[in-house]
Formats: sequence, structure tokens, C-alpha cells
Amino acid sequence: MHQLLVNLSVVSTKPTGISTYANQLISGLNFLNPTLLISQKIPDNKCYLVPANLTPDQGSKGHFNRLVWTQFKLPQIYQKLKSHLLFSPLPEAPLYTNCRFVVMFHDLIPLRFPRRFSPLVPYHRYYTPQVLKQAQHVICNSQATAQDIIDFYQIPSSKITPILLGYDRTHFQPLNLPTRNYFLYIGRQDTYKNAHRLISAFAALPNSQDYELWIVGPSDRRYTPTLQAQAEELGIANQVKFLDYVGYSELPKMINSAIALVFPSLWEGFGLPVLEAMACGTPVITSNISSLPEVAGDAAILINPYDTGEITAAMQAVANDSGLRSRLAVQGIARSKEFSWEKTGIATAEVLSRYL
Repeated sequence: MHQLLVNLSVVSTKPTGISTYANQLISGLNFLNPTLLISQKIPDNKCYLVPANLTPDQGSKGHFNRLVWTQFKLPQIYQKLKSHLLFSPLPEAPLYTNCRFVVMFHDLIPLRFPRRFSPLVPYHRYYTPQVLKQAQHVICNSQATAQDIIDFYQIPSSKITPILLGYDRTHFQPLNLPTRNYFLYIGRQDTYKNAHRLISAFAALPNSQDYELWIVGPSDRRYTPTLQAQAEELGIANQVKFLDYVGYSELPKMINSAIALVFPSLWEGFGLPVLEAMACGTPVITSNISSLPEVAGDAAILINPYDTGEITAAMQAVANDSGLRSRLAVQGIARSKEFSWEKTGIATAEVLSRYL
């Protein structure tokens, strides 16, 4: 039987948010005995192989291929396997067919911060609302995202279940490494991630020459050169390190050794780096808006991300006060224990089983 199909056609070889979520969720859904639609077999899982050219690894071509495949090929697979329900880890599903589906919705950032000529704007404006309306149910990753779905798309709250995400507990944990002299940012460099204000805030530290700012995340020709030019202009180019994409295995050491993770994003659906840093016992400075307070609770310094002075003051406080660092480390570790992929998987399976 192939009652439940899980559409993993988006899963990429360099996992970031959505791929990480999809990969981690699989084991939590095991007792529903799903069939995974995926391009490479995963041992001990029932897999149905799909083309490998549907992922973000192929750029916008991959996304286009996947949307066409989702609309035309996926319904055929659904019928062929006599499925009852399709689960998609992102808001994509065949429209106007007799496929029943539940989708995961991550964030509305492309509509909150629209970029000219970005294909994500029409995707979220025209395609996504149809998917959400035709879905049996919508899962999302925070109360903040649930509210966005209600406000932007008029989907009733009774059709939405927020389920907080988890983290890999065996991977992100305290390593008791000595703290080094750098602040760390992990994430993309899109404007809404607010790296430009972070760089200004870092430059304003009274003794900024004693510190470095490490910016970890795929470099992007639309944003990275501007940020590099900004660091140059501020005379801190030697201290701001753009480290590009850092492999998953390297992250725990890098997080553990940082003075603090500074994550002043203007909006997040969830904010995994905040949770991963807390789990490592690294102090966190993050924004007081969107989902970030839901993740950080009272275990981080919450700042107004539009106020560079506030970001500077928080960085200075953490750098100068070892008592504050210890307190944030203890609170962060305790807070992170409330989250796990197992919890996320069980809660997701509970929603799916209602529609099987």
C-alpha cells in the first residue's frame, strides 16, 4: 500500500532550510509507512524514484522543472500508487486534480520584502494561495507564520497547525571549546536578513579592532559585493570575513567558539540558526519580531533589528560581561531542550493521520 506519499523532490545535496526540514522529518513519519518520492534511495524507507533535476541545485530551472512535474507527473504517480494523501514539505501540490494533500508553509518573506523581477513574488501571490485553499490542511513552523497565512491569504485558523521545528541533538551541542574573538552570523545575505545593519553595528563597537565578524552562508552576487564594499568603506574589511557556504560538519565547532551568534533578521518563519546556537551554549542576539521570540524565549538578547545602536550595545555587553555570557549559555541550552525533530515529526504525523 502507498497510502501516504511524501514529496521530497525538492531535497538538495547542499541542504539549507527546506531540505534540512524534509530530511529530518522522515524518521518521525515512519510509523505511517510513507512512500518517499525522492531522486536517491534512502535505506530502510519505501522509495519511489523521481527525476534528479527538480531541486534548488539547478537554480531557477530546477524550480521550474519541479513545478511542471508537480502539476502533470505527480497526479499520475498518485493515481498509479492508489494513494490517499500527499504530504509536501513546502507549499507545492497539483492544483485542480483529485489529489488530496497537506502542505508545509515556511514563510511569506517574498511578499513582505518583494524583490523586483523575482519569480518568488508571483509564486507566492498566485500559486501558493491556490495550494493553501485546495489543501486538506496547512502545517507551518510558528505562530508568526500562521498569523501571516491568515492575514495575507485569508485562510481560516482552523485549517492551520503551527508545529515548531527541531534540531539535530547529536550534532549541535556544547563542545567546551575556548571562546575566540569573533561574532558569528549564519544565513543567506538577502537584504531582509539585515547583514548591512549588522556590519554597521559591528563597525560601531568601541574597540572593534579587537574582534572579527564572520558571515557564513552562500555568497550571492546580488548582495555579497555590496556588503563587502560596505565593510571596505567602514575600514573594517580585514575583520569582516565572508566564509561562503560552510559544510554541516564544520558548523558546531564554529558556533561553539563564537562570542555570540548575531542574527538580526527583519523576518523569519522560524530561525534555525538561533536554536542551533542555543543548543551549543553560544550566546544569541536576535530580533524581537516575527517568530524569533517564539524560538529564543527568554534565553537570548532580543533587539530591535532596525536599530543598529541596539545591536552594537548587545554585542558590546556580551563581549565584555563573562557573567552574562555564562547565563545566556545555561539558559540557551535549557531552552533548546524543549525542541526536537522527534517532537516535530510526531506532531506532523498526528495531523497527517487525521486525513489518511
